[in-house]
Amino acid sequence: MTSKVRGIRGAITVANNTKEDILEGTTVLLDEIIKNNDLILEDICSIFFTVTPDLNQEFPAKSARKLGLSSTPLICMTEIPVEGALNKCIRVLMHYNTDKQQSEINHLYLREASRLRPDLSQNN
Repeated sequence: MTSKVRGIRGAITVANNTKEDILEGTTVLLDEIIKNNDLILEDICSIFFTVTPDLNQEFPAKSARKLGLSSTPLICMTEIPVEGALNKCIRVLMHYNTDKQQSEINHLYLREASRLRPDLSQNN
């Protein structure tokens, strides 16, 4: 079977707009995505991070670097400020080389972010 690039989505909310909360939340989210998809770090192609406009004290990509993704392309962006949207939310779109089918990918929406995709959320 030929390896393909698959997208893995996830999101998590944090309590406060602090460096510590942003790094901790991002680390939890990445750890869970890696664990729940049995990922090999060197097969991660890239990661896009977005944060809601109320999170501006740290780059979530710093957490990925601390996990050992020093050569993986990473980028951080701000979500568009949609009225009524979930606050203090970090979102991830990870691109991964895998033989898995898209239906076999586990997307993770943690904490209050479970409201974004209740069909994919675990009770965390």
